[in-house]
Amino acid sequence: MGFQFADLPYDYDALEPHIDAKTMKIHYSKHHRAYFDKMSEALNGSEASLMSIERLLSGISTLGSIARNNAGGNYNHNIYWSSMSPDGGGDPVGALAGEIDRSFGGADGLRKEITAAGISRFGSGFAWLIVQERKLKVVSTPNQDNPLMDEVSESCRGIPVLALDVWEHAYYLKHQNRRPDYIADFWKIADWQSASKRFEAAMDKEK
Repeated sequence: MGFQFADLPYDYDALEPHIDAKTMKIHYSKHHRAYFDKMSEALNGSEASLMSIERLLSGISTLGSIARNNAGGNYNHNIYWSSMSPDGGGDPVGALAGEIDRSFGGADGLRKEITAAGISRFGSGFAWLIVQERKLKVVSTPNQDNPLMDEVSESCRGIPVLALDVWEHAYYLKHQNRRPDYIADFWKIADWQSASKRFEAAMDKEK
């Protein structure tokens, strides 16, 4: 048993021209891989290494900063990769679309909130769409923290539906310091099918 390094769900160049192949290759094979390897090393032989990543993160406060940073980095990137697709873009679908209409007044309202959360995140981190007490909410977390962790503030806790990585290594080769341009490109490849599945699973879990 133990954790497995997840395959990237598309080729490195699949998100061109919005995210370039060189950035994707470095981001996935170097940055993400390093988080996974360091997480595996830190947890090797421990009871935590046999847990699901979600259960591990829910008790991350007991495992120390190395496990926190690297388990967070591994999980966050898996959600981020699956938040994008070569066939993405457009507007939300299914039950998620209806809840976005109720919570944000429509897809444009949601994009505006997540864009603002991503731009205003000082330094490195993530912007998230989460389910919190059966309602959608936009939050952001620093570094490799995420809404599943028991150490994040209660206002940021929930089940992730969509993740936007705003670390500079996610966009600097193509967009340099233009984070707003990178986020605008993210919306052109956002995977609403995957987000919709996570939303429905989260709502079932919170029944």
